[in-house]
Amino acid sequence: MTEQTQQPGPSDPRRVVVAGAGMAGVQTALALREQGFTGTVTLIGAEPHQPYDRPPLSKAVLLGKAEDSAFDVDFEDAGIELRLGCEALGLRAGDHELDTEAGPVPYDVLVVATGAEPVRLPGAEGVPGVHLLRTLDDAARLRPVLARQHDVVVVGAGWIGAEFATAAREAGCAVTVVEAEERPLVEALPAEVAAPMTAWYAEAGVALRTRTRVERVEPGAVVLDDGSRLPAGAVVVGIGARPATAWLAGSGIGLGAHGEIAADRHLATSLPDVYAVGDCASFPSGRYGERLLVHHWDNALQGPRTVAGNILGALSGREPAVYDPVPYFWSEQFGRFVQYAGHHADADRTVWRGDPAGAAWSVCWLRESRLVALLAVGRPGDLAQGRRLIEAGTAMDAELVADPGRPLKAATV
Repeated sequence: MTEQTQQPGPSDPRRVVVAGAGMAGVQTALALREQGFTGTVTLIGAEPHQPYDRPPLSKAVLLGKAEDSAFDVDFEDAGIELRLGCEALGLRAGDHELDTEAGPVPYDVLVVATGAEPVRLPGAEGVPGVHLLRTLDDAARLRPVLARQHDVVVVGAGWIGAEFATAAREAGCAVTVVEAEERPLVEALPAEVAAPMTAWYAEAGVALRTRTRVERVEPGAVVLDDGSRLPAGAVVVGIGARPATAWLAGSGIGLGAHGEIAADRHLATSLPDVYAVGDCASFPSGRYGERLLVHHWDNALQGPRTVAGNILGALSGREPAVYDPVPYFWSEQFGRFVQYAGHHADADRTVWRGDPAGAAWSVCWLRESRLVALLAVGRPGDLAQGRRLIEAGTAMDAELVADPGRPLKAATV
């Protein structure tokens, strides 16, 4: 970067500080530079590691196929100041200062991108052999566990539980998944859609115990609420995540029902000159008519472009851009590639494409004949076309949609 581009322009805020060095934070810093911001950009991360991507932690990094998943970014060349191993502790909006372990950091504009933190299993903290899988250090601690092919108990049959169980089976471990609800993915998918996925566990050689709670964890064993004991060289807890916002207590920032930052449709917060993006923030969706809290990689990739554009737009008097994406995520589990786009909560019709007992099938959710969400198992073409149809709000013919031999784009009215 040239000396000229490093100098702030006369109307630029001098300092943008980004709290959080995960995907959302890194992409915000990069988007500011890509869109022409010439002031100081400081990226603050609680972990000591170079900023890294999280999805490989449950796959390549966990299985020892990669040492890390650091972003391929030259931060110095991009003119981004990194402050790593520096946790955000508080926010004093009146002073325009972020409090950190290393002292206060002044800002003209602050972007909060502190992500989410895993929910811990009550009573299991400090017990030897109990693990979470959220950070690079977590993956590093679990790699030798898999290499030694321990008996593993996974608590929680959500997305992360299924992905870890997949990796543990690939490593040769005996795996039992314990789920308190009656089926996997209770919070993510309707019962009739998640039902075919239940069979994947047995096919992969994973024991699935539903309607079962953990009574306590002991060294080397998990005791269930029915009195049974499971041998456990390791216990991996995957019972959800919550926005990492406890450090904002007393700041005056507006929070939502789940403790997340309640951003507006421009991703601005209730505090002046403070934006929020990624897993720690919800936003009102005009497309779906409700506030969405999206804990997935694509949201952390897309939101920063809107935030950066709105920071620069405020300098030039442009109308701020509205953030209203079609949510998207994927999961690789038990030899299947699962993709989801949209939000199905208020759909009035469910249409299946293909046999859910087979290797490839999809489910489409319609509202007033328009596609609002789609789950694709081994059918990436359906996902790609469906995502564009959701964005366009195109009316669909449900009978044509149900024909798996017909491209989705050819099932419009």
